[in-house]
Amino acid sequence: MSKLQKLIDELCPDGAKFVPLGSLIDYEQPSKYIVENTKYSDEYKMPVLTAGQSFILGYTDEVNGIYNASDINPVIIFDDFTTSFHWIKFDFKVKSSALKILTNKNHDISNFRYLYYAMKCIRYLPTTHRRQWIEVYSNFEIPLPPLPIQEEIVRILDTFTELQAELQAELQARKTQYEYYRNKLLSFDGRDDVKWVALGEIAIVQSGGTPKKDKNEYWNGGTIKWLGSTVCKNKKNVSEVTSYITDEGLKNSSAKIVPSQTTLIALVGATIGKTAFLPFEATVNQNIATLFPKNSNVLNPSYLFYGCGTLYEKFVSLSDSKLPMANLSFVKNLKISLPSIDEQKRIVSILDRFDTLTTDLTSGLPAEIEARRKQYEYYRDLLLTFKKAT
Repeated sequence: MSKLQKLIDELCPDGAKFVPLGSLIDYEQPSKYIVENTKYSDEYKMPVLTAGQSFILGYTDEVNGIYNASDINPVIIFDDFTTSFHWIKFDFKVKSSALKILTNKNHDISNFRYLYYAMKCIRYLPTTHRRQWIEVYSNFEIPLPPLPIQEEIVRILDTFTELQAELQAELQARKTQYEYYRNKLLSFDGRDDVKWVALGEIAIVQSGGTPKKDKNEYWNGGTIKWLGSTVCKNKKNVSEVTSYITDEGLKNSSAKIVPSQTTLIALVGATIGKTAFLPFEATVNQNIATLFPKNSNVLNPSYLFYGCGTLYEKFVSLSDSKLPMANLSFVKNLKISLPSIDEQKRIVSILDRFDTLTTDLTSGLPAEIEARRKQYEYYRDLLLTFKKAT
């Protein structure tokens, strides 16, 4: 940081000028880069992007209408309604016209990566559904110190970003390792002493329900936990609660209390086949299957959770339809291995350690990534805070 302070003392001791983003950044409408066919496949090479959270929607085999970005000529794709944005340095196509492609107007006065970091410091949440870049976002002012200072800030923040990327890559490798060992431990290849049993034979399999949304007495002031399928994230121990319902809501709907240590499987949509494990009593909606052992002396609840995690590809096979959906009969007929209860407990102890390493936000890699993210955001905001030159 001492090098940066020396540059500031030398080049802008009285502060930095503040200028609107629109004076520094050009924009382009994405019309000629929109994908024609949305039948994506991982066999194709060209990514189709959105500026929203999902980012890469899929891959296409289309060869025309490609935007050519690179390390030398990066761009920012900007969601014109939500103001979400991403830094892009590879060729791509886009899903829709609801974004802008942003580029640097003048490399002599502004470092484009610096502008990207400065945009990250803008605290703005759209409240209306309108095109944001021209009407609002381009008018926000950012500090623009001399170029050497911008470049040093970018160097520092890129170091933080690279460290985060390395941790994310390690986390992904651990998750892959975890899935490999989970599937290996639960496959029992060549073992004649381990039988494969349908879930419906060894577990109580049910679905939940949703109280009527227009009934205030079903929701307002409720204390009963109610979960939607978005809590199914293939990790143990659900921490979030989607909403709360009242006793009236429970009594007048198909919702039902399910006990702690219940396994959840999402039945519909983007999360289909993903699992979760309840550490508390709750109710769930109709898009979730709940599974609880019929006999805990035969089936360990945690083993059931891990066993259901190996079935994800079975659900993915249903995803050809526009709205992939599974029913309870489908779930009941799926089979998992069933070794002795002592062997189940041994396997659970191994997989629990992997799960903590890859998903626990209070320890393991996720906790370190979260700490680094907060550290990065702190220094980013600090480094881009300048007094306004008069």
